[in-house]
Amino acid sequence: MKKIITTTISAVMICCAMTSMASEPEVLYNGITLPAQWPPRYAEPVEAKEMPVPYLTDKPAVIPINVGRQLFVDNFLISQTDLKPTYHTPDFFEGNPILEPTEEWENTIEGAPYAAPFSDGIWYDDKDGKFKMWYLAGAGSIHKQDKQTFYTGYAESDDGMHWVKPDLELVKGTCLVDTANRDASTIWLDRKEKDPAKRYKMFNVERRPTDRRWQFILKYSHDGIHWSEGVAQSGDLYDRSSAFYNPFRDVWCLSMRYGTKVSSRSRSYSENKDPEALVSQVHRVRRGIPDKNVVFWFTPDDKEPVHPDHPEVSPGIYNFDVIPYESIMLGQYAVWQGPENNICEKLGVQKRNEICLGYSRDGFHFSRPSHVPFLANDTTDGAWNWGNMQSIGGVPLIVGDSLYFYCSGRRLNKIMWDSYTSTGLAKLRRDGFVSLGTDGAKSGSLTTEPVIFDGSYLFVNADLSAKGAEMTVEVLDKDGNVIPGYAGKSVVALKKLDSTRQLVKWKDTDNVAELKGKPVRFRFNLTKGGELYSFWVSPWTTGESRGYTAGGGPGLSPTGVDQPVL
Repeated sequence: MKKIITTTISAVMICCAMTSMASEPEVLYNGITLPAQWPPRYAEPVEAKEMPVPYLTDKPAVIPINVGRQLFVDNFLISQTDLKPTYHTPDFFEGNPILEPTEEWENTIEGAPYAAPFSDGIWYDDKDGKFKMWYLAGAGSIHKQDKQTFYTGYAESDDGMHWVKPDLELVKGTCLVDTANRDASTIWLDRKEKDPAKRYKMFNVERRPTDRRWQFILKYSHDGIHWSEGVAQSGDLYDRSSAFYNPFRDVWCLSMRYGTKVSSRSRSYSENKDPEALVSQVHRVRRGIPDKNVVFWFTPDDKEPVHPDHPEVSPGIYNFDVIPYESIMLGQYAVWQGPENNICEKLGVQKRNEICLGYSRDGFHFSRPSHVPFLANDTTDGAWNWGNMQSIGGVPLIVGDSLYFYCSGRRLNKIMWDSYTSTGLAKLRRDGFVSLGTDGAKSGSLTTEPVIFDGSYLFVNADLSAKGAEMTVEVLDKDGNVIPGYAGKSVVALKKLDSTRQLVKWKDTDNVAELKGKPVRFRFNLTKGGELYSFWVSPWTTGESRGYTAGGGPGLSPTGVDQPVL
């Protein structure tokens, strides 16, 4: 790694994620109270700046931690610490690209090859035991009129690394599943859907045949291969828009390209519990006139990475994909660094897009503690991701102790400057976004804010494999006094281990069940070389977190929530 039993969700979890009442504020699973006006309406800035994150400065008095692994991606959980964060990036798979254009029909009329998701989706389908991918493919040999026509292809895999394009029935000899001329698309595996025919949802950004403008078209499928006709349509939209589901609040959301004075590559937002109503309510909006359903979201900020060869270009947000992971919403920013298309065409190069991360605990405000690209371009000759990298829906997937991140990239070529897309894989430790360590000091500690839980067993994700690395965990009352039986001298020290799911024990007990429902603080004490990634309190000795498992993975609960599987 580079440094830079199937069961239902607990009643407590459901209660904490309650829907707002007309006379009551909406309180989230983590104790955050949403303002009366939601989604928020912020004035559009006139200069690039970071998004405000109100819950980091106005925290709940006590934070419930019943949902998911608790990640140190911001200071929300931290009362005080002298540990230092390290922001990690994944390792690219040595067998990349895992999917690339190999078929003539994947070329456009001018011969430009395309075979990579443009958001689209990569999910693990428990019903079939398959990894499934949807991707944007050239359609030149099928649709012989428009040089920029793209259809939706499908691929599958047994292990997430080696992929095949099955011969499907829609267009014989191809793996196409939809032949609408499209830009971006989002395919979502809806694990909560009760109607089997709507298990998969496609939010397709399609070109209108009358005026060639873009709009969302919503379609359904039981298997991701056989799709319905459109069931809902949006108004006129800009390209490169996408969709996501926020299970913490049970709402569908749209992330849409939006122009501001800061950048034409800014974002707007809309939400609705009904995906058909959501699609039907959105459209382009005129700047300066409030819209009932669409709100300004964010612009690029002043810390975005800049193109090394074009520092004069102000970066933009080309796209923003979001997915629930454990106790947070994880956001992937495709950061555009230029140059503009006409300059790229003149120079015969691709625009530079790299993927950065952000983290949210309310689904709207995202913290970005690091702007170092999480998935970066490789400008060496022949690299599959030389330019224009794009994020993918459904990502990450959980495979054992690893997170599988997929992204698209474009190989530098002389066929057409903005073509030759392929798909790559990168692997990260589970929860491995940020770790906390001593940064060379002999020891350090972290004390949490007051938290409350209904589980019984404390688990950590920690690397204590370095020589001399050790961790102990103490439990304090809300005022910071050590609770008898959970003091440092009572702790069974953790050392000589590297585990993404490690039970914490004390000399007289292996659980914290007697502290259920009581506000407490955890104090994590680390010695040099130790790294702490996350902690959580589970109802089970097996350590499942009740958090969301993003795109899923082998051996996980098919509910999309981390819980025991019979």
